[in-house]
Amino acid sequence: MISTSDFKNGTNILVDGEPYQIAWFQNHKPGKGGAVMRVKLRHLKKGGIIERTFKSGEKFKALTIRRQKKRFLYKESNNFNFMDMDTYEQITVHPELLGKMVNFLKENLEVEAIYLENELIGIDLPVIIEMTIAEAEHGIKGDSVSNTTKTAKLETGADIHVPLFIKEGDRIKVDTRTGEYVERA
Repeated sequence: MISTSDFKNGTNILVDGEPYQIAWFQNHKPGKGGAVMRVKLRHLKKGGIIERTFKSGEKFKALTIRRQKKRFLYKESNNFNFMDMDTYEQITVHPELLGKMVNFLKENLEVEAIYLENELIGIDLPVIIEMTIAEAEHGIKGDSVSNTTKTAKLETGADIHVPLFIKEGDRIKVDTRTGEYVERA
């Protein structure tokens, strides 16, 4: 159990039976009454953020988050298969758990699986990954006056906006958090 005085950014706690991570907190002492702790909590499974206020000294159950390195192997129908890097054990993950990350999963990509009390709650991709452009339209000469982009298709089938000079077969770096082009690889 941890008290509100033990709160730190990134601490994982159980609130009303749901797992949350503390994203922000502030100790507040109003003129009358006891001190309170204002907290922004990020839901560990759904990702949404809520604001709550707790009385000073309230206690919560601390949660343990564990990360394991995995390698993406292949997609089979709608499921994605990963292999543990230490035990070579394979797990199947449903696309609902991955969200928009499915756009950047390519074979042999190393990822981190996030476990909450031995339950898989998510997969973290590297922030920047290198990908190949599978399809791209030709840029028209003279269109480079301003910062214009065109749509291209990545090797995984996802669409991305790239500068006009990027051609089919080029290797680029992609930010997996935003899904945006970073630079040529």
